[in-house]
Amino acid sequence: MQLLALALYHRDGRPDPRVIRFRPGALNILTGESETGKSEVLDIVDYCLGRKQPNLPDEPIDQTVGWYALLVSVDSGRMLLARPRPSGASTTQAMIRTGDDTLDIPPAQELHHNTNIAAIRAELSARLGIEDFRFQPPTGAARYPFDVSIAQAALLCFQKQNEIANQNALFHRQTEGGIAQTIKDTLPYFLGAAGPEQALRRHQLGEALRAQRAAERKLDDAASRRAGADARTSGLLRLAENEGLLTGVPAVADPHQTQTLLSQALEVSPALTSTLELTDRRHDLTQERRTLREQWQQLTEALALVDRWRAEGQAFTGELHLQLDRLQTLNLLGPMSDGQDTHTCPMCRSRLETPDQSSADIHQLTQHLADELSDAETLQPVRAEHRRRLEAARDAVAESLRINGAQLKELNASDDRMRDLQDQHLRIAHVQGRIAQELASATDKTTDDLRTLRNNLDLAQERAETLQSLVDEDDVSAETERRLTDIATHMTTWARRLGLGQAAAADEVRISLSQLNVVLRRSTGRLSLTRIGSAKNWIGYHLVAHLALHTYFIEHDRPVPRFLMLDQPTQAFFPEKIHDATTVEDADWEAVTSYFRLLNDVSQASDGGLQIIVCDHANLPEPWFQEALVENWRPRDGRRNALIPVDWLE
Repeated sequence: MQLLALALYHRDGRPDPRVIRFRPGALNILTGESETGKSEVLDIVDYCLGRKQPNLPDEPIDQTVGWYALLVSVDSGRMLLARPRPSGASTTQAMIRTGDDTLDIPPAQELHHNTNIAAIRAELSARLGIEDFRFQPPTGAARYPFDVSIAQAALLCFQKQNEIANQNALFHRQTEGGIAQTIKDTLPYFLGAAGPEQALRRHQLGEALRAQRAAERKLDDAASRRAGADARTSGLLRLAENEGLLTGVPAVADPHQTQTLLSQALEVSPALTSTLELTDRRHDLTQERRTLREQWQQLTEALALVDRWRAEGQAFTGELHLQLDRLQTLNLLGPMSDGQDTHTCPMCRSRLETPDQSSADIHQLTQHLADELSDAETLQPVRAEHRRRLEAARDAVAESLRINGAQLKELNASDDRMRDLQDQHLRIAHVQGRIAQELASATDKTTDDLRTLRNNLDLAQERAETLQSLVDEDDVSAETERRLTDIATHMTTWARRLGLGQAAAADEVRISLSQLNVVLRRSTGRLSLTRIGSAKNWIGYHLVAHLALHTYFIEHDRPVPRFLMLDQPTQAFFPEKIHDATTVEDADWEAVTSYFRLLNDVSQASDGGLQIIVCDHANLPEPWFQEALVENWRPRDGRRNALIPVDWLE
């Protein structure tokens, strides 16, 4: 695949695009002053090949261009790859048009997106001959598998201005996250050291190793469970022996003997004593105690009432004695009969004019008090006898309560013994339950399961070893290094031709796959590009590395695009901010010429197989250089000449 033309379409829909034509199989040079858009050509081509983001400056390109189109030659035909300017930061929209050698850049009105970048990459990959396979990272690698396509091949075809002079990185976008590892993963394939078969075997090996580890884990888990089960059954035997379920348990028992003893322990059925009788007896005694306490309370209250009555009676008789003693002093009046005359004075016996009843009343009251006192004294013995009977009855109830308490205490002691017995039965039931659970889980297939798992592990190990031997036979690393050694032949020759630093003393100049950089092999050791000074050397080693790589791709018909785009390969020979390199008189024009001559010679030696596109400030007078010019963006007729036409900006 090589580039035929690049077109930019105005956003306002103008029919005529800005077109840059390239010559296939030859050196193409775009020269011009600074800030004319030379570096953006590489980004636009990269975008048309399927990148989501164009990474172009906001002005003037992004503000004027609406579509980008790339015309490429593939196989015996052509393809048009068009991408719209993204409305946001990125877009996946695209347009594909295929045809024969007559296919060319279309007018603006024919542009419309009919596909996406995934389809572009798939179509280009198929036409390049990239085999349809998915790269599987090594087992345990912290990255995802991906489909090998033009996306990885394009990383070998570009060198931006800040990349070609980078002493720390050799490839396009290598410093972006994950790109370096992607190049390491896919470069062996593009060199021919590995293919889908090797990738498949490596993937199968990874799966086999994963299966082997899974089988090891399963076997280890099963063995651990078996060891844990043996420990549990041994402990259950000791528990059963302690609870009296077994006797004569050996210190060490084999699995079969353990199973037999545990089964015997399950058959033991201890008699459970019924607690119904004890419960009924406790209920009767409790009811009896409640009744006796009620009786004792009633008798106590009755005794209190009797004592209160006795106290009141004693107070009453004492009052009667006091009143009677006072009235008996009147006996001096003499005895009075019932029919005594009230007209006679009781003291002098004289005749009263007015009758006096008081003497009779006094004698009558005295007699009444004497009668009441006699009745009260008659009741005292009766009350005393009643009190003695109440005390006797209460004492009898108290004795019954004592006997009842003793009986309840004895019953509680029996209940404690019953609880101890029940606790033992519960412990026995618990042990038997654990034994039953263990016997249910530990089936007779345990040994067979372990044997099966060991067999599965052996099979997994055998498969992994077989695949490992096949992968070792592939020896992708050794094959990659062998091909890089072939590439190093050209690199060493061209590095010495350019007079690059340390190249003359080096035995070999080569690409290090592990470092993704140029290294020089010397008798005193390897020397990395990071330890070589001067931007001139960094750019020179980048040139010889990529030229040698593409020469190898062509010679071995590898599925890599047949173009190499270089941006500012002579920047090391001019001031950092140069407007027009042709005005610099003290530049090392001999070195600049040697760089471009090498590019031209390699392109011509490929016999049309390699297209080299260079965007640079230099404009050499040599005929071969002028023949390679496709664009010269310097003022003509007083008008600015650049990637974006002046009238677009106006």
